[in-house]
Amino acid sequence: MWKPDKFREECGVFGIYGHPEAANLVYLGLYALQHRGQESAGICSSDEKQLHLEKSVGLVADIFTEKRLKKLPGYVAVGHNRYSTAGGSNPKNVQPILANFSMGQLAISHNGNLINAYELRKSLEKNGAIFQSSSDSEVFIHLIAHSREEDLKERVVAALREVAGSYSLIILTEKKIIAVRDPYGVRPLSIGTVDGAYVVASETCAFDLIGADYIRDVEPGEMIVIDINGLTSYPKSVTAPRRAFCIFEYIYFARPDSRIFGGHSVNAVRKQFGKQLAIECPVEADLVIPVPDSGVPAAIGYSEQSGIPFDFGLIRNHYIGRTFIEPKQSIRHFGVKIKLNPVRDLLEGKRVIVVDDSIVRGTTSKKIVKMLREGGGVREVHMKISSPPTMGPCFYGIDTPTRQELIAASHNVEEIRRYTTADSLSYLSIDGLFKEIPDAENFCKACFTKEYPITFPGQESQLEILF
Repeated sequence: MWKPDKFREECGVFGIYGHPEAANLVYLGLYALQHRGQESAGICSSDEKQLHLEKSVGLVADIFTEKRLKKLPGYVAVGHNRYSTAGGSNPKNVQPILANFSMGQLAISHNGNLINAYELRKSLEKNGAIFQSSSDSEVFIHLIAHSREEDLKERVVAALREVAGSYSLIILTEKKIIAVRDPYGVRPLSIGTVDGAYVVASETCAFDLIGADYIRDVEPGEMIVIDINGLTSYPKSVTAPRRAFCIFEYIYFARPDSRIFGGHSVNAVRKQFGKQLAIECPVEADLVIPVPDSGVPAAIGYSEQSGIPFDFGLIRNHYIGRTFIEPKQSIRHFGVKIKLNPVRDLLEGKRVIVVDDSIVRGTTSKKIVKMLREGGGVREVHMKISSPPTMGPCFYGIDTPTRQELIAASHNVEEIRRYTTADSLSYLSIDGLFKEIPDAENFCKACFTKEYPITFPGQESQLEILF
């Protein structure tokens, strides 16, 4: 099976309180957030007496038939799309995670990654905790259950003060939703309203699908409780020395039609990346083409800034399943060709600028260059990357390769160019990237600099192991 040479999405979370079609709207919200995780999905609802859960491995539209959605009654519901990071691929890790404890029932949907989950898990197991999954998200449930606080929200805060890492978290009980965002603000989380109901989601594109209005983001370190009394905010429930928003949300993960990290347009920021790339890395060419879909806004920006015409020279097949059967007879560049195909009539004999958002291992870029030459008949291929070289893996909720697999960690730009066989290769500079980002000082840049903002347990030795 061919694996895409990209960072893999983390997860998507969605919750709603106070709507007669709560489960149906969560279904639609998860459908809009499908790009954040394609491994599994789940929805948990409350009828104010008990929680009802439906979840499975697969895509949202395949899992949630009308029959399954009817099993999810109530005015309150939460949902989750998953792509495994911590815990790996296992049906037991599908979220939301539902548990019974002394205060009733709760279900958790988590986007992020706890870097001290292993240590916490060992401590909890010594105190009698029995884990049902290998997901770091289950640690939250045990910390809440083991807390001696008498109020649920205080138990949640106590749990949050023990964990380290990233989390945009939605907790469902029989009569309320609690949403929290880690104090660094690594992952996005937004609040909206629809028909008088409150909605919480990883991205605002989920609001657009259901006709919800964006209100604001959940602030870093803030906990919000939504119940019969409306929305109550508990700002700075947990604190951190700085902000560390994930820069790759802007570069690759978030949908272009979303507004994140303070309501800023992802599409507009990506176009600015492309314009700055054209300023920093000009080259004579006949055509600018994107690697679809994530490279499209930056390619448009590059074209607008450079004056070189833009077109779709690579066509993407959007209907690839998670697996497919490769024919026994070898087909050259089969893995890439099943996803992308060049438009020869448009490309033949041209000097082409190819804009992509990132290079991870370099294997796909190499195949694209060869495919453009052999299948597209191009004369020159100039690769332009709308982010800096990726030097270090992420430990905050993105399924990235190890440092050894990141080509930029061990090769300079010229060596990567020779590997991909492109005529030229250029990356957007770190200064150029952050010049185009609102509130740039609040972003994590560890994947480019290897300077990690959230301390690891035993920082030095831990990073040596991880690298």
